[in-house]
This record gives sequence, structure tokens and C-alpha cells, in this order.
Amino acid sequence: HSAAVIDAIFGTGLDREVKGLAADVIGLINTCRRKVIALDIPSGVNGNTGAVMGAAIQADYTVTFGLPKTGNMLYPGCGLCGKLFVTHISFPPALYIQADPRVETNGNLPLPPRPAEAYKGLMGDVLFIAGAANYFGAPYFSAMSFLKAGGGYARLAAPKSVVPFIAQEGKEIVYLPQKETVAGSIALKNKKNLMAAAEAADMVVIGPGLSLQEETARLVQELICCTEKPLLIDGDGITALAAADLSLLRKRRFATILTPHLGEMARLTGKTIPEISADKIKILQETAGALNAIIVLKGAHSLIGLPAGNVYVNLSGNSGMATAGSGDVLTGCIAAMFGLGLNPEAATRKGVFLHGYAGDLTAAEKGADGMTAKDILEFLPLALKNDRDGIIGADYFAPPVI
Repeated sequence: HSAAVIDAIFGTGLDREVKGLAADVIGLINTCRRKVIALDIPSGVNGNTGAVMGAAIQADYTVTFGLPKTGNMLYPGCGLCGKLFVTHISFPPALYIQADPRVETNGNLPLPPRPAEAYKGLMGDVLFIAGAANYFGAPYFSAMSFLKAGGGYARLAAPKSVVPFIAQEGKEIVYLPQKETVAGSIALKNKKNLMAAAEAADMVVIGPGLSLQEETARLVQELICCTEKPLLIDGDGITALAAADLSLLRKRRFATILTPHLGEMARLTGKTIPEISADKIKILQETAGALNAIIVLKGAHSLIGLPAGNVYVNLSGNSGMATAGSGDVLTGCIAAMFGLGLNPEAATRKGVFLHGYAGDLTAAEKGADGMTAKDILEFLPLALKNDRDGIIGADYFAPPVI
């Protein structure tokens, strides 16, 4: 006969499977059709990883104390919190105000002002090395999203047979047709010309839709060694890197950004996907430090790991973005933020946020089901406009404090 249920069965230190009477009670609460308010974290959620420990409360609201717990922010635990609030209660401010927390939400970074006398070269000149036979979308979405997110000059080096098809849609892109392998991927013999093109660019993006062809993978590995510019490696570029000596990255003098999904992260680390999922933050910190790279571990609430050990949890985005080409749009967003003037770390954080926010605008307009990468791409200018106008809700950057 109650109006609500207050859940305070287990706290954030739970480290064992929930069984027996406790699991039965959790099951009853989840089927009682009353509003459920969880204290600190829904019972049954691991406070360090967000994993469900056998059985867990599905809350309508969660009030967490001091600061959000990692388990409040990462899925599946995040999805069980309902609306999340933070209260500092009587904690001394020194406990929740730190100059350099190791793990925090991806806060609101201001966009650099766009100069009145801007010209395309000033807004970023980026070389995209991408595409192969049967992979027309990845190079298009990466280069075009760079332009849609405010970048100035997108040069796309792609196999010569692929370029005419992409150019029908992407007329604003500058094309550098490349000699091909028998399989229709970019040939190793293009290395000298690609190095010259990289010298003229502000950043190099390598990987979207390149294919896993052996000769092209070798080209990627050699370009990583030789490119003296900030480098963003995505998709097939990460797979080629994972098959090489990873010390290649540690020797680089310029920033390296990697954007793996869980499968690609498994290739980079030699760990299984379940092992990574069980402790994403720790493994991300270790890998970013070991490779001296900025790493975006893509997924629900993507994580951005820096070489120094800082990790940022991004709160924008939705499940509709789990669609082919979405990661290529992210690649272009990050490159655009660098082109606008942010340093590589800030550009990565801002690009990840705007990509997710454009996906949220898409979902609000069209729904999450059936969302495509092209839809996300088309909402990028509005995402930037709303950001500059300061109308994005504060909940996107941190849970509300009560």
C-alpha cells in the first residue's frame, strides 16, 4: 500500500553476486509498479564498474552522495539509476572539489570564437587517408563531418576508382586519387605522395574504410612512423596498428588520437572484450599511458582517456547512434575541433560531446530507431549553433546537485 520504495539494501562497495532473499526482494521491488528511489546507487550495481551483480534495482531516481560513482555513470548501471542527482550532504568541500580528479564527466569546453575574417585554411586543413573498394561511406562521412562541424579544408586521399562515386555526394571535398592494389585499396607505392600531402596539412586522419588488405596495412604502419603531424587513427587503421609494434606510437613527437570500439580495443590490448568491459577505466588508463595516446573508447557513455591517466565520461549520445558510419562522423568531428583551434586533448573531448549531442538532436527530431550516420551529420551545424548560443542543458555535463 506504499506510494514509493526507498532502496538502501546494498551500497557502492558490493563485490559479490546478489542471491537468495536479497535477490527475491529486488525482484519484488522491480515489479511493484511504485516509484523507486535508490540511495547512492541502485542495489546490485557494482560501484566501480557499473556491472550488475546478479540482480539489481531498476530505480526511477537515484540520489548519490558526495560525487557520482563510476557505477552511476557507466552502463549497464547508469541505465538502472533513472534520473540521477548528487547531494554533497555534510561532506567537507575539500573531498569533492579537486584540482585534478582522475575520473570526471566530460565538462563543457567552450568553442574557440570564429574570426570575422576567417578563411578556409585558418579553420583547419586536414588530410583524410581513407576508403577502398566497397567502402565508400566511411571516407565520405569522415571528411564531410569535418566540414559540417566547422572545419575549413578537407583533402581526401582515396583509391582512384572510388573517388568518382564519393564526389557525386561530397562536392565540397578536395580529392587526391591514389594508386590501387589489386583488391582496390590504397597501394604502398603512394607513400611518398601521401607524406608530401601530410606535410601540407594541420592534421592527418588515417583508417576509415581502408580495408584490411595486407599491403595497405603496411602503408598505414609506415605512415604512422613517418607522419610529423597530429594523427587520428580510426577503424581499419587501428587494426593495422594493432598488428604492428605498438612502440611506434610511443616514439611519436606529435599527438596521437585513437578511436577504438570494444573489439578494436581488444586488439590493441590483447585482452578479451569481457575483460575490458569488467574494468574499462583502469584498462583505458593503462593503455593510454603505455601508448602515449589519447584514446576514445566508443560506446554508451564513451570514455576519453589521456596519457596522464585522466579519464572523461561523456554523457551525450543515445542508442540510435549504434549504426554504420556513426564512428566515421565522430572522426570528422574531432578533426574539426582541432581545426577550429582546440589542442588535441580538448578537441577530442569536444568532438566526442558534439557528436553525441548531434545524435541526441537527431533522436529528438526523428527518433532513435532508423537513425543513420547521414542524419547525425546533418545535425552537426545545429549542434554547434546551440553550443555557441549556450542553450545546452547542464545535465549534459554533470548530474544536477541538490
